[in-house]
Amino acid sequence: MNISKSYDSSSDTTGFILLGFPCSKDIQILLFILFLIIYILTLLGNGSIICAVQRNKRLHIPMYILLANFSFLEIWYVTSTVPNMLVNFLSNTKMISFSGCFLQFYFFFSLGTTECFFLTVMAFDRYLAICQPLHYPTIMTGHLCTSLVVSCWVFGFLWFPIPIILISQLSFCGSKVIDHFLCDPGPLLALTCTRAPLIEFTWSTLSSLLLFVPFLYIMGTYALVLRAVFRVPSAAGRRKAFSTCGSHLTVVSLFYGSVMVMYVKPTSGHEARVQKTVTLFYSVVTPFLNPLIYSLRNKDMKDALRKFLGT
Repeated sequence: MNISKSYDSSSDTTGFILLGFPCSKDIQILLFILFLIIYILTLLGNGSIICAVQRNKRLHIPMYILLANFSFLEIWYVTSTVPNMLVNFLSNTKMISFSGCFLQFYFFFSLGTTECFFLTVMAFDRYLAICQPLHYPTIMTGHLCTSLVVSCWVFGFLWFPIPIILISQLSFCGSKVIDHFLCDPGPLLALTCTRAPLIEFTWSTLSSLLLFVPFLYIMGTYALVLRAVFRVPSAAGRRKAFSTCGSHLTVVSLFYGSVMVMYVKPTSGHEARVQKTVTLFYSVVTPFLNPLIYSLRNKDMKDALRKFLGT
């Protein structure tokens, strides 16, 4: 049975139906409990990093200021999808208004774009600290760090509004069922009455630039960092460099490894189940894991968290 057909009677609605994860009511409740726990732990984990950095003056340096901002970003990133997903688990209609759908669309992708920029800036910071240690204090000043943080947020929220506005002006036909747990460009474009190749091309171009340019920069930066690390004479120095860079590389791999598959070609026809699983991984699982990755591999952060938590 095609589940979406059961919603055909809602084809005249002014909003959309987020199909989410179709399953029995009992499993929906179990999923609700699971994702509620993950969401709470994500808020607590990222919030703890923010508080630990804010309270520990030793961590008032660019590396940890960027990490605190990144954790703040992750809180909002996961909040752009999970609360609505939790509501849908308990809802019979699974409706989302037209404006609500496109607001979620905008904030989810703007926050994701900001994350790409933050990961790039954090790689730049590690490059300066390891490859240019003598010049690092004079280059990565508080003013430059603040400017980079503000730029990430501003450019992140200015990257996608035009194509999102253009998509919102299209006419949507059929049942208006989005086989996803969030408003995503692929399923949305599939519901339009006529194809919009120019908008699809614009989205693909902006997505490709956003993903591949920062990713190639990060990889190039870490190639230089690794070359510098292997030249460090002491094993302790190499371990410290690897511990700080390893955390960031792990997060980059988790985020880019899944995102690149999805948004270079938003209408490429990914199987809905695969699309939902991959999106779930980078939008929910990765923000949940990031505090663990950064704290477990970083002695200073572990000490700060112990002090903050009183353990």
